[in-house]
Amino acid sequence: MSVQVFMVLVGCALAVLFGALTGIGAGYLARRDGASYPAAVGRAAAAFAATLMVATAVTAALCGLVG
Repeated sequence: MSVQVFMVLVGCALAVLFGALTGIGAGYLARRDGASYPAAVGRAAAAFAATLMVATAVTAALCGLVG
């Protein structure tokens, strides 16, 4: 396995981990705010998806600048 492939895999794993932590935090805060469980899960899922979208956009922009 080359170093570049390894770095891409590590970057993807970190993006998913950061997205999961963001989703957990958003769900927790929504629940503390008095939202129902389905609403809190929905907010957590939206935060997770938004975090991954931002990570993808930043990666695409950096690839466009470097490559």
